Amino acid sequence: MQLLIESNMEEGSKVMQEQRMNLFVTLWAKRKILIIVTSAGLVVSTVIAFLMTPLYRSTAIVFPAATSTVSFSEQRNAKASSMDFGEEEQAEQLIQILQSSKVRDKVVQQFDLMKHYEIEADDANKHYKLVKEYNSHILFVRTRYGSIQIDVLDRDPQLAADMANKIVDLIDTVKNEMVMERTVPAFEINKRKKEQLERDKEAVLNQLDSLAALGVVPLEGRANLFQAYVEAKNPEDKADFKRRIDINLEFGAVFDGLEYVRNEKIMKLADFALSYEQAESDANTQFNHKFIVERAVMADKKDKPKRLIIMILATFGTFVFMVFALLIQDKIREIRKLA
Repeated sequence: MQLLIESNMEEGSKVMQEQRMNLFVTLWAKRKILIIVTSAGLVVSTVIAFLMTPLYRSTAIVFPAATSTVSFSEQRNAKASSMDFGEEEQAEQLIQILQSSKVRDKVVQQFDLMKHYEIEADDANKHYKLVKEYNSHILFVRTRYGSIQIDVLDRDPQLAADMANKIVDLIDTVKNEMVMERTVPAFEINKRKKEQLERDKEAVLNQLDSLAALGVVPLEGRANLFQAYVEAKNPEDKADFKRRIDINLEFGAVFDGLEYVRNEKIMKLADFALSYEQAESDANTQFNHKFIVERAVMADKKDKPKRLIIMILATFGTFVFMVFALLIQDKIREIRKLA
């Protein structure tokens, strides 16, 4: 049994050696065409590589802020202050904003990218082509450190740096516009509510002033009126105190009710002040939503294409393709002979 196994292994080894020799023989016999085609591949890839437009990369790096508001409350944003860096959630939100059409449209308009990317204004697919070019030249990546890396590739190194820095500046512009779409209406509602409370308070104060002009006094003052009436010696003084007491008896309850309403309005205004200040701050303040780690600078060396890599891969690919093509051709000839 062992001898049979050893015999089969020797036969398999001989077959493999024969196939290997046949491969070498075939390649050696076809060496001229291999060399010619591989050299042609090298020449073509070299020409193509040097005809490709070089692209320069400019990179800016930013961190998202943990919070984008000034808090007037101890409870609000207790875990995040204006000095804290954002985490994964804030980074993902920032990437979504950077990829939005609001940022893209502003960049396209300022740098006239339709003309720069040589897209005709009357092209039926101009928007599709523009977005495709934009996405292939401008990249946003969240790094493992939680920052956002903004890469801009362009044939003009200065333009690439300018675009990257403009995108960094647009973070605050676009996000503030988005935030103000909600905070301004909220502030207007708070403002109207505050004005209504103040009008109600003024109306109550005017009524109290009218009653005070008639001689109505607070509850503590009424007790003093009775005491003064008892102690009055002069009939005229007694008559005056009697008149004032009658007025207070008639309007005293109304005066007390208005005083209660006035105090309620004052307390509501005091409690509402914090909410109003927060809404006013959110609506009128242009917040900074990022920490700039690194601004883009003009690149002095191209990033793409990697010409040597293109030439090596193209030449190697041509060689491998020709090897397989020649082997298949040789097998086809053998099959035809057997047929």
